[in-house]
Amino acid sequence: MPKRDSSNSRLVYSTDGGRLCPQCQRPEASCVCRNARPASVGDGIVRLHRETKGRGGKAVTLIRGLAVSPAELKVLAKALKQKCGVGGSVKEDAIEIQGDQRETLKTELERQGFVVKIAGG
Repeated sequence: MPKRDSSNSRLVYSTDGGRLCPQCQRPEASCVCRNARPASVGDGIVRLHRETKGRGGKAVTLIRGLAVSPAELKVLAKALKQKCGVGGSVKEDAIEIQGDQRETLKTELERQGFVVKIAGG
């Protein structure tokens, strides 16, 4: 039986630690590169949504599709909240900004180099 080329193979699962990260080859529980990875890459377009569901009729602008790491997402959210002069939060992979701030956010995000679309009503 011929020898396998070990430089072209990689370990995917280990009984000791379970699944392994494809980048750093450590168990997923102790992965060091996951924190720097974006939550989702998507199609590269940032979408601004206006939503009122479950908020007592008050409008909130949701920013989705940002391909940045969670730490960068928090920094960006803080800058956008300051630009609009309102509050907001980061939930999962979206930024929530209080009020209908879509036009202000669109110009600011485009100035920072993102491709932005206003989606939803």
